[in-house]
Order: sequence, then C-alpha cells, then structure tokens
Amino acid sequence: MEWSLESVREMVAGGMQSIRECEICAFAIAMCVLLLFMWYCYRVGREHGSSPLRGRYLAGPGRIGGVVGGFMSSDCRGRGKGKHGSILEEQNGFAFCQSSECFRCTSAGESLNQRLYHSLQDYAKRYTWSGMGRVHKGVRDQGRYLNSRPTIQRPEVFFLPDLPSAPFFSREVQRHDVELLEQSFPALLAEFESIYHQPPARGGSALPPGWKANNTPRGQWWTYYLVNQGTPLVLNVRRCPRAWRVLGQLRTFIANNVFGNACFSVLTPGALITEHYGPTNVRLRCHLGLKVPTPCELVVGGEPQCWSEGSCLLFDDSFLHRAFHEGSAEDGPRVVFMVDLWHPNVAAAERQALDYIFTPGRLEDKDGK
Repeated sequence: MEWSLESVREMVAGGMQSIRECEICAFAIAMCVLLLFMWYCYRVGREHGSSPLRGRYLAGPGRIGGVVGGFMSSDCRGRGKGKHGSILEEQNGFAFCQSSECFRCTSAGESLNQRLYHSLQDYAKRYTWSGMGRVHKGVRDQGRYLNSRPTIQRPEVFFLPDLPSAPFFSREVQRHDVELLEQSFPALLAEFESIYHQPPARGGSALPPGWKANNTPRGQWWTYYLVNQGTPLVLNVRRCPRAWRVLGQLRTFIANNVFGNACFSVLTPGALITEHYGPTNVRLRCHLGLKVPTPCELVVGGEPQCWSEGSCLLFDDSFLHRAFHEGSAEDGPRVVFMVDLWHPNVAAAERQALDYIFTPGRLEDKDGK
C-alpha cells in the first residue's frame, strides 16, 4: 500500500464517519435505556403509592379497633389502666379493651395502613425486596383480604396470602419445638406449681403476683405471661427461669414481634372462653397440656379437640375458636403452657421482614391518630 496525502485523507474521513455512526447508535441506546427507566419508575411509583392503600382497613367491631363477640383481645387482657384511664368499656356484660398500650386495640384504618407500608418500605431499603412478594401483597391489599375472608377464618390485624389454612396442624410441622416442649413437661409443671400457689399479691388482689384475670362470661380464666405481644415481662421471667430457658431453645418461637406470646393459662371449672379470632394467620398457637381434667375442650373452626397432659396441640387461632371447662370443683383447673410459633410455610426472609415490621412499638401512631 502506498502512502499518500490523499490516502491519509480518505482514512481520516472514513474514521470520522465511523465515529459519527457509533455516536448516533450509542445515543439511541442511551435514550432507550432512559425511557425504560422512566417507565419503570412510573410503574413502581403507582404500585407503591398511597392510593391503593387508602380506605382498605375496616374499623369497628371485629377488626383491630374492636372486639369480636364481646371478647377482649387475648394478648392484652388484664393490663389494668392505661395512660388515658380505664381500658375497659362495658357492653352487654362483656369488657372491651381500649388500652393505648395494646397493638391489637389501637385505632385501625388508613393510619395503620400507611404505617405498615412505610415500615415495609423502610425494611426493603435497609435490606432487600427479595422474597417479599407475599408480604408486599399482604400489606398492600390488607383491607380486601380482611373484609373478604370467610367467617370461619378472619384474622383481626394481618393476613398473609397464600398460606395453607387449617384449624389444627400436625405436630410434625414443628417437630423440634413440640418435642422440646413435651420433654420439658415436668419442669414446666413444677414451675407452674411454684407460681400458682404463692400468697396473693399486695394491693387487695386475690391472685398471686404476676397473674392476671381475664374477662369471661362465666368462670375464671387466669394467665401468667412471660412474653406479652413480643415484650418480656421481667418480673415474671425472673420467677420462671426454666420456662424462660425453654423459650430460648425453641427454633420457631415468635420473639420481639407483637404476634408472639408465651404464658401459663388456667381455666377453672365452669369457665367459658367465648368464640373469637386471633390477630394473624402467620402463627400457630401451641398448647402444652399441664393439667387436663376430662370435661375440657377446644373448638377451632368448628372442629373439637381435647388437650392431654404432656402433649402439644397446634392450631391456627385466626380461625374462630373457643374453649371451655365443664368439670366440677373436684376436677381442678385446666392448665396449659401456651407459646406462639411461626406458621411452617412462612419463609425465613418473610419472618425477618415481619419481625421488623411488627417489632413492639414500631407501628405506634406518634401523633395519636
């Protein structure tokens, strides 16, 4: 090839033309990417905006702002008086909890809607949206889910979609924790005896220290909480070190989450716990029978079951359920150790997100709305 001024000019001109064509192609690609990004932001903004959330929670009886069937929420009974005076409102002979400290009894509606969603967004920013499909779907469409649920299963606070539902579950679904609780039966029974037979507390109470009387239409129902709505009760825990140690060994106990509770529960002969719903379907309630007279029964979703001493009973308390003790005074009380475990089909990533969203105090309305 001979080099000449003309050939050099031709090469330079060809190179410049190629550069121009590449610039045009790169510019076109950049514009396409920019348009796709703007379209994605628009879709995400519409999906994550507040408009789909508004007005989807039902306030009033049967939801978080009320009580089903004249029944005080099981996780907040016996708290006494809150910051704003008496927490009990009598209606048709039953007591309605109005505690400002109780998550289940705070006001519902758009305010809780927005707090739930903002908390989920905060979690996603800190961690990830990966694995959050059902949680996001549940938070976004809570009003539709709660209002359209059949009356046999209607959680009061939060419904996670696409979870298998059944009133009772096999012990195999949480085998490790069930076996651990059953192996701890002698220790838990002994610890129950030690706190149950203490002298009455000071201040005129007829119950020993740490025990609370719950509202029932007949008979007596007493509870001794170690963890109430995700918050440990320090004095009670100190009196029950073996039970606390057992809780720490459970793999699926719901801790530091408003849906998590652990307590000793006592029903006296003749007592009736009226039918009601639990707050969510993400948990299974586990009862370890400590003392079980024959005429005692638990009915969940219309299916009756009986407790047995030393054995665990797993049920989904978001189904309509009730319990009763129809024995005589000679039969003595029915006693169970109750713990809330994760539903086996709630994935680890979902548990982590729900623990974050429902950490005690996170969803409090700071403005009192």
